[in-house]
Amino acid sequence: MANSVFLARLIGPVMLAVGIGILVNGEVYRVLADEALRSRALIYMSGLLTMTAGMAVILTHNQWVANWPVLITVLGWLAAIGGAVRIIAPQGTERVGRAVLKHRHGLTIGGGVWLALGAILCFFGYYW
Repeated sequence: MANSVFLARLIGPVMLAVGIGILVNGEVYRVLADEALRSRALIYMSGLLTMTAGMAVILTHNQWVANWPVLITVLGWLAAIGGAVRIIAPQGTERVGRAVLKHRHGLTIGGGVWLALGAILCFFGYYW
């Protein structure tokens, strides 16, 4: 459980900050995303970092339990898979990213998801 709490305390505030940032500065994040999607090199590099972080979580916390720590495991797997997709097919990431940006509420929904997940992890990491 100590490992779960540590990872919740590490990941939660980052996700919370990103979620708040997107919701408060949506237009700035829209420009950031557009710039990032124009660079396949940046997509590839983010894939390397994301897959590495995801694999670190999987290797230290692959817990499939019927409790909140499974959320960390799922996020680790999603990061590893998402990073691999960026490495293998950066053009696909660009296509999906453009579709999200085209949707009127795509960024707001994404920001809300990041905010909610960050709040949940912070709660379990710091208060539970």
